[in-house]
Amino acid sequence: MSHLENELQKLKSDALRMWKTVQTQLEKGKDALTNFDKDMAREIAAKEKRVNAYELKIDRDCENIFALFNPVAVDLRFVLAVLKINSNLERIGDIADGIARYVIDVDTRFSDELLKTTQVIEMFETANSIIQDAATAFENEDTKLARTIFKKDEKLDDINVNASYVIADFIKNHSDQVRESLHILSMIRKLERVGDQGKNIAEEIIFYIEAKVLKHRLEK
Repeated sequence: MSHLENELQKLKSDALRMWKTVQTQLEKGKDALTNFDKDMAREIAAKEKRVNAYELKIDRDCENIFALFNPVAVDLRFVLAVLKINSNLERIGDIADGIARYVIDVDTRFSDELLKTTQVIEMFETANSIIQDAATAFENEDTKLARTIFKKDEKLDDINVNASYVIADFIKNHSDQVRESLHILSMIRKLERVGDQGKNIAEEIIFYIEAKVLKHRLEK
């Protein structure tokens, strides 16, 4: 194995470690919400620094590969894809941190009825599935799996579109849960953005493996 191949393999391993950390953060966000576990929410906020550290390291490693090896063809596409995926993962980490802070902010547990009515737990599960599928597609160079992410993102979009109406109706009948309801609405907005980041990642995976640029084309 050449020196470049070694560096690319290390880069891939580091990206997957960051991926796992981000996925765990989001999974803990769901648990903190459903169990109203403020300690777990604080743990998510504390570990956000680790995600940021991963991002900085991966960025530096990509820059070093460009400078030292001048990669071409699929190797170049891979490094470019990792750079963009790295940024997407960092943003998902930020989203998990933001969700955790909503749990920390309230004094009373989110009602089961509110969680069920808004489908926020279903959104968490879909978002986590997107992150896991993206990681598997990246690791195994599986563009077929990467393409399934687009459909899952649409599910998050659909829930998000209806969220304002659902929350408004809930508040009409539960005026004592306005703060909690608005926090759930904010969480829904953030989880919809996880889907967007996942879709971006899927596009980058397809780009580096198939040399196809899907950005904007999917929006037509």
